[in-house]
Amino acid sequence: MTGKKIRVLVAKPGLDGHDRGAKVISRALRDAGFEVIYTGLRRTPEEIVNAAVQEDVDVIGLSILSGAHNVLFPQVMSLLDQKGIHDIHVIVGGIIPEKDIPGLKKIGIAEVFLPGSSTQNIVQWIQENVSTG
Repeated sequence: MTGKKIRVLVAKPGLDGHDRGAKVISRALRDAGFEVIYTGLRRTPEEIVNAAVQEDVDVIGLSILSGAHNVLFPQVMSLLDQKGIHDIHVIVGGIIPEKDIPGLKKIGIAEVFLPGSSTQNIVQWIQENVSTG
């Protein structure tokens, strides 16, 4: 990578109390040369979007295990839209039924990584799809 490093915000929206996966992903992204901001557990969609704006990120990575993805992810996307932010790629991972993926992509989620996705696949997706201009 040359020029400005890709900045990624990793967030755990909602009431999930388990963040080992998010921490593993954060470390893998950092090891791949990205700048990573991890917001910690139990963040609201508002906190996530505000942090993404403040940190001037290129990617928001949302990790969810609670099953609330069809509520929380649309809220994040709506807040980004309300702020006129259309240049941040939003990727998600966690326990997400395959039947829900088309609906998530329809609202603007760029990619969905299910359990078992390798960290290398996530790194590669970001490298291939995200430009820092």
